[in-house]
Amino acid sequence: MRVLVANAGSSSLKLRLLESDDRLVASIDLPAPRGRAEASAIADALESLAPVDVVGHRIVHGGTEFTRAVRVDEEVVRRLHALADLAPLHQLISLAVLAAVGRALPGTPAIACFDTAFHSAMPAAASTYALPEGWREKWNLRRYGFHGLSHAYAARRTAQLMGRTAAGLRIVSCHLGAGASLAAVVDGQSLDTTMGFTPLDGLVMATRSGSIDPGLLLWMQEHAGTPAAELADALEHRSGLLGLAGTSDMREVVARAGLGDRSARLGLEVYVHRLRGGIAAMSAAMNGLDALVFTGGVGENSAIVRQLAADGLRFLGVDLDPERNHRGAGERTISREDAAVHTLVVPAREDLEVAKQVREVMAVHDPD
Repeated sequence: MRVLVANAGSSSLKLRLLESDDRLVASIDLPAPRGRAEASAIADALESLAPVDVVGHRIVHGGTEFTRAVRVDEEVVRRLHALADLAPLHQLISLAVLAAVGRALPGTPAIACFDTAFHSAMPAAASTYALPEGWREKWNLRRYGFHGLSHAYAARRTAQLMGRTAAGLRIVSCHLGAGASLAAVVDGQSLDTTMGFTPLDGLVMATRSGSIDPGLLLWMQEHAGTPAAELADALEHRSGLLGLAGTSDMREVVARAGLGDRSARLGLEVYVHRLRGGIAAMSAAMNGLDALVFTGGVGENSAIVRQLAADGLRFLGVDLDPERNHRGAGERTISREDAAVHTLVVPAREDLEVAKQVREVMAVHDPD
């Protein structure tokens, strides 16, 4: 079964074609400024990838309705559109790609795989906001968590690389890319995560603010007269590293910080401060830490960010080998041999997690 994985991100559309043995047949990245790829470019790319047996779509938000992958039909599409208010920027982008691929590959089964699903069974203590009960019940106000497909794969692959089963293994997965989040994973299940009701929560990101005092936003509305739309745009597109250092590119931030640029140094310090604190909090949620895994563009490629984060986590048993951390590429262990915590770099392969879930759904629908 050849599975096409469509992963609509904030800056590109990633198309990956996988054989039944997970061998990567083709890989195409289409430019998608603010997540919007041209429908004609999608159609041209898909024509070059034929034949395709089934398409797996990464969908950011499944709400409380979709806690596992599902085969897409008109009713599923309707329900996904109804969830768009929970993540308007991300959800509508994913749905636009779903429609464009459907037009280009009519009759090809489509499976929706959700970033929120991995976190849907988090304990109530981790998923519940301290808000009025009526609010929580009426509008499903809770911490949903995101990047679940990436966290699920990174944790599963970490166990394999350590020669362990998931049972009893306590992992903090660090997905550090343009968007960034952490997950506390025990027994292969998400116990806690840093993103919340929306993908704005948690760590400092490329252009997103991460966690801020909600009272600050109320103050901006009341005293500065800032409209909600302007607040949303600033928090999504003009904050994070961009707001601190004037660039959203971590490579540039690190380079400029090394040359003494004050704003870049501040950006790097704020980013790492939040990252260290988040990893410690995730470890506390699991009553300890066995493995720390870095994935995503920054997690995989920035040895400086990994080292700075680890330097503040020695009390947890994190101890990187400088040579392993700064040299090499791809999948590898970067901790010292005698470190209490096994630290790894695992390239992000959401496509493999999507393909796995697609095959599970297709085995139910078409068991032969």
